[in-house]
Amino acid sequence: MIENKERRAGIIEILKNSPKAISGGELGKNFGVSRQVIVQDIALLKAKGHLIVSTNRGYKLLIEEGHSRTFKVLHSDNDIARELYAIVDLGAEVKDVFIRHRAYGLIKADLNIKSRRDVDKLIAEIKSGVSSPLKNLTKSYHYHTISANSEEVLDEVEDILRDLGFLVEKH
Repeated sequence: MIENKERRAGIIEILKNSPKAISGGELGKNFGVSRQVIVQDIALLKAKGHLIVSTNRGYKLLIEEGHSRTFKVLHSDNDIARELYAIVDLGAEVKDVFIRHRAYGLIKADLNIKSRRDVDKLIAEIKSGVSSPLKNLTKSYHYHTISANSEEVLDEVEDILRDLGFLVEKH
């Protein structure tokens, strides 16, 4: 029997290489375990930061291109602009915002914010009532995928988010 850690690594590899969603039953057959064991594995993989989407056809892994990193953050609505300005001022791009909702699973919105002008546009939409921050569905906890030209810039983004008190540290 395959060890839990090996099986989870295998699940990631299968999802990474599959052009279509893979059902829990199919993954279970692959590893000689029940669908329920796969459901638990997927939950653990998500908790470790893997972007796995559950669909009606199975599981799909969202793959990040280039230099990117996902950050879990927490702040008030009044700090949205501060957070986003800090990121774009370092030359990084805020690709998206997503939450892990207990009932609905992963909910994601593309942002593609590259400049202060983009930040100002988003803030104006929120203030006008056109949009509401996604983070408000999860007691302000949310995630951003940030892309940059280098890992060093991503390290700087991590540092500034920590310094601002927005970064939720992984345990």
